[in-house]
Parts: sequence; structure tokens; C-alpha cells
Amino acid sequence: MNSIVTVLFFASIREAIGHDRELISSEGLHTLEDLRRHLCAKNIKYAEALETNKRWRVALNQEVADLASVLSAGDEVAFFPPVTGG
Repeated sequence: MNSIVTVLFFASIREAIGHDRELISSEGLHTLEDLRRHLCAKNIKYAEALETNKRWRVALNQEVADLASVLSAGDEVAFFPPVTGG
């Protein structure tokens, strides 16, 4: 069975990576941290945009999540900069 997750990139992360979404096989990826590491291993653009010391957030199925959250086939994951209000 092909386990696919949709990954969305917003704002400065989208600009750094060069596109706004992609489909990733979730095979072997158990958490959002596993997904982040997988993306960072793709190339330097991902690695720089998704460094752990950078300020960004992650959502799982449109709910703010942490990197320990469990990833499942069919999930939607979004990486985005922190939202500021005024």
C-alpha cells in the first residue's frame, strides 16, 4: 500500500524551498520529526528552511502540532512561520 502525506509550505518557507506543496511517501516515517528530517535530507534548501533552530510552526491536519506527533497515511502537514498579531 502506498502511504502518501501532503506537505504544504507557507510564506518564507515556501519561498526558500521554491514550491508550496508536495506529496511524500510516509513509509518509514512515524512522526513529524521523521518527516522533517526526511525533507532536510533532500537538499540544502529544505535543510536551511526547516532547521530546528529556526522559528517555524507545524500543523497536522490543520491543527498546530509538535514534532513528536504521529504521522499517518493521508495526513496533511503544513510548515509555516509563526503568526504575529497586532
